[in-house]
Amino acid sequence: MRVLALFGPTAAGKTGVAIATAERLRGRGEDPVAVSCDALQVYRGLETLTGAATDAEQGRLEHRLLGVAAVDEEWSAGRFARLAHAEIDSLLSEGRRPILVGGTGLYLRAALADLDLRPPVPAELRETVEAELRERGPEALHAELDPELAATVHPNDRQRIVRLTELERAGLDPPRDSERLWTARLRHPTLLVGIVVDSDELRRRIDGRVEAMLAAGAAAEAERAAADGASRTARAALGFEELLAGDVEAMKAAHRAYARRQLTWLRRMREVTLIDRTGRSDADVAAEIVALFD
Repeated sequence: MRVLALFGPTAAGKTGVAIATAERLRGRGEDPVAVSCDALQVYRGLETLTGAATDAEQGRLEHRLLGVAAVDEEWSAGRFARLAHAEIDSLLSEGRRPILVGGTGLYLRAALADLDLRPPVPAELRETVEAELRERGPEALHAELDPELAATVHPNDRQRIVRLTELERAGLDPPRDSERLWTARLRHPTLLVGIVVDSDELRRRIDGRVEAMLAAGAAAEAERAAADGASRTARAALGFEELLAGDVEAMKAAHRAYARRQLTWLRRMREVTLIDRTGRSDADVAAEIVALFD
């Protein structure tokens, strides 16, 4: 049985497509389960802000690896990989099809492949780099990276710039482009599907998603998490800092920038089947996906 992995930009409707696909697979006698591959949906208390599957959506399709960490915990791809591998292996042994729903490229990689993930750096070094980020901004740190590495990351991608800076200063070799050819060494046979949508529709979807988050209480959620000592990795949630500052337009801009980075990840994936869902329903996209298993 092949694993199904869905990837695409934020607001492209991956959860809805996963649910619709699961319903079609059940019609074929299968018992699928979704496995979230999102770096921020692992946190309890950030469900609205991170766009995690709602209770109603989880009632239609069981989701694993949502809310597995307290908001004050530091999280990493290495920790996630161990949990994801265990979930996927267990589901396959039970004859259940895992549907990986990925918003974070690195976490999808970590779930599907055995990666040579770098160890955490000393806390003192991390605190120093974080302080520099706050004082000097991401572009200043980006300018100090090895040029070859700097070319692989956007100057405003704060989280990745911090990680690369930490690794360089710790004397650890950061991951290079060759490690991005990860689809050649997947742990299990996998159908990798990239869901894309045209830029105009994606922008409308992102704006609508942010407005829905605000209506559902995302700002209060961020404030509670901050009061509870949200960790550095939890505060990386899209819109977290922007909502604390009361800047909704900046939150929308952050979502759009993240969507562009996700599309960059998607272009680097090998052996991925791209499905354009512009103007199409979840059910229509699901039918195309299920047909790929025939």
